[in-house]
Amino acid sequence: MPKAQPPRLTALALAFAIGASGAGLALSPVSALPAFAQTSDPAAGVIDGFDRTLLAAMKQSKTLGLQGRFSKMEPAVRTTFDLPAMMRVASGAYWSKMSAADQSALVAAFGRFSAATYAHNFDDFSGQKFLITGVDTRLPDKLVRSQLVIGGSAPINLVYRMRQDDGRWRIIDVFYNGTISQLAQQASDFSATLATGGAAALIKKLDNQTDRLLHNG
Repeated sequence: MPKAQPPRLTALALAFAIGASGAGLALSPVSALPAFAQTSDPAAGVIDGFDRTLLAAMKQSKTLGLQGRFSKMEPAVRTTFDLPAMMRVASGAYWSKMSAADQSALVAAFGRFSAATYAHNFDDFSGQKFLITGVDTRLPDKLVRSQLVIGGSAPINLVYRMRQDDGRWRIIDVFYNGTISQLAQQASDFSATLATGGAAALIKKLDNQTDRLLHNG
């Protein structure tokens, strides 16, 4: 019987990463925290809760199906990621020129696309686990370091940049291997779409990408 393959990880959470300082982030070494510190830190607790939801969707992958995984991940994405802040940065100068209705519609489209990316890429469970390895405070933010451990492969290192919003820590950035911010690289693509077609064009583009993800599982 062939060995179960790990879920698709090429886009991972990186589709949601916004680099406030550009495409990279210099991170100083941080020692791993003891288990009690990981669970007691409020920002780390948010990541732990999100990881649990994602693992549950992976474990129920075949029962839920692609649409079921999407339905499970969408509310988790909306509550864990600060989608308005991320889209505000991704849209650059175009954001202030949009109507409030266009801003709201764009955030909603981005949230659906983000949830669809998780549902599409994390489509199986074969013993993977997430480990929180450290938390670094950089006022007003916290950097929560995590690893996705896959049997037989090197761990995938993720750093979540988090900021408080209405008293809750939420993700504003995700870095892969400590430095790569995927959405920061995509920001130029967003900008090109906004320049040629405005918010309506970017909303349509995100909706089309979401549809492809949810119908090609």
